[in-house]
Amino acid sequence: MTEHRSECLRTRLMSRLQAPSDWWLDETPPYSDFDLNDAMERPERTLRPAAVLIAVMDRADGPTVLMTRRSDSLASHTGQIAFPGGRLDPGETAVEAALREAWEEVGLDPQLVEILGVGDGYETGTGFAVTPVVGWLKGEPVLKPSPAEVAEVFEAPWSFLMDPANHRREYYEPEGQPRRWFWAMPYREHYIWGVTAGILRRLCDRLYEGKVA
Repeated sequence: MTEHRSECLRTRLMSRLQAPSDWWLDETPPYSDFDLNDAMERPERTLRPAAVLIAVMDRADGPTVLMTRRSDSLASHTGQIAFPGGRLDPGETAVEAALREAWEEVGLDPQLVEILGVGDGYETGTGFAVTPVVGWLKGEPVLKPSPAEVAEVFEAPWSFLMDPANHRREYYEPEGQPRRWFWAMPYREHYIWGVTAGILRRLCDRLYEGKVA
């Protein structure tokens, strides 16, 4: 039964995501941190291109997604839950950058990753245009997280992340500024929120049109 579900998921991902060969650097991603905040204008600026790898693993209890908790020693976004990823080097595609960053951050062998497609671009509040790259792991990875970048590697169930019932609209109130809303998907002791949750929410919409996976 799990094998059947996994094959159905692979088929769905390949049919509903953009083919990697059709990817191009989108200067204005269709989705952003500003989508939930009507009081905040989306600024006009030059965005820095980046990519993340959403690595899906076939497990006995159902597919999971590889996620990281960022190191507390980083200059920004310390301790936050993220996908492996980072900026595109000059001349890189989103797929190349996502695989390179996953290797550098957690030691994920690119040869183990079957790229299934590319999701919708997402603009972050900090000025990045992020392309989510979805890959399927063809074997059991031997991971070696970089202590300078990653404090922890864990797996979250695909069924949990793709269930809209687990998607919360939450907010914080910066001093002297309007309330800022964001998506959050708390999973056990991990608080998945912000850009990571926003990318997952959009992926869920694209794949399942708001229905439970």
